Amino acid sequence: MVKVGISMGDPNGVGPEIILKAFNDARLFDDLVPVVYGCSSILSHYNKLIPNYNIKYAKISSVDNISNKQINVITVWEEEFIVQPGKATPAGGQFSFMALEAATADLASGKIDVLITAPINKKTIQSDNFQFPGHTEYLTKMSNAEDSLMLMVLNDLRIGVATNHIPVSAISSSLSIDLICSKISILNQSLITDFGVTKPKIAVLGLNPHAGENSLLGVEEAEIIKPAIEKIKTTGVLAFGPFPADGFFGSNTISSYDGILAMYHDQGLIPFKSIAVGNGVNYTAGLPIVRTSPDHGTAYDISGKNKASANSLRNAIYLACDIYKQRAFQKQINENPLKLGLNK
Repeated sequence: MVKVGISMGDPNGVGPEIILKAFNDARLFDDLVPVVYGCSSILSHYNKLIPNYNIKYAKISSVDNISNKQINVITVWEEEFIVQPGKATPAGGQFSFMALEAATADLASGKIDVLITAPINKKTIQSDNFQFPGHTEYLTKMSNAEDSLMLMVLNDLRIGVATNHIPVSAISSSLSIDLICSKISILNQSLITDFGVTKPKIAVLGLNPHAGENSLLGVEEAEIIKPAIEKIKTTGVLAFGPFPADGFFGSNTISSYDGILAMYHDQGLIPFKSIAVGNGVNYTAGLPIVRTSPDHGTAYDISGKNKASANSLRNAIYLACDIYKQRAFQKQINENPLKLGLNK
């Protein structure tokens, strides 16, 4: 059984609601044990707002006391919390960090196997202890990793971004040959280790319209992106491009590649979310730990109204477990190929 840690996220957002809704499907308990880091009274508040749901959960003090076939809740906030659905509050930000911190600590010590993060408010969570644009950067730092890759996943569609949460005005100056090579390398290794793709084919998008139109509309393709592709190819990685982003997503070319690297957040996430329609998953590739999240934010506009879908969170849970098992399989292959009959 995979021990799945889930940080509750902003208690005024849809995190608690989608956690409850996800585990209304009893099939999730067949292969995993969920441990929610947050507060049982907050779950109870949202449970009452969902008609015909009666989700059972157990309050536990540590992962050592988990029970199968139900949600286990570790309380990180001992005081009374006033739930205000749809409102961004300092208390909500503080709570979401405490939940994330507790879950990360248990993940680091091996008490849980994977981490799923419910949505946070990136502004209210900021404090002396959290000075990061989002989960991705925080977990990269906590993992002592040099780099990571935000990878959006829906079945065989996997789109990574070279730059994460930065202003559009800073994208061009942030790009470099080394950065793009690093992101392609992480994507390539993740496709092999986490998704079981033997020899991945990776498409790299351009930055400018028409991929620069031979430097008429921008020089980043000629001076940075194409040299990065040529450099990474010398290591045996099958990378191709740069492709014009609009034409790439508007054709069948997308199905020819195992992974795609976009140059910036919206270039990759707008087409992804248009295709995924609330079913996608955000995965942080390149880390020694497994972390996924739903592909949406706090959704304050529908919080507390029983309108939030749990599809993305449920898919995030399944993907985290799949990657965890795939990594274990890869480790078994590497350590004992004879036992698996893979020495032929």
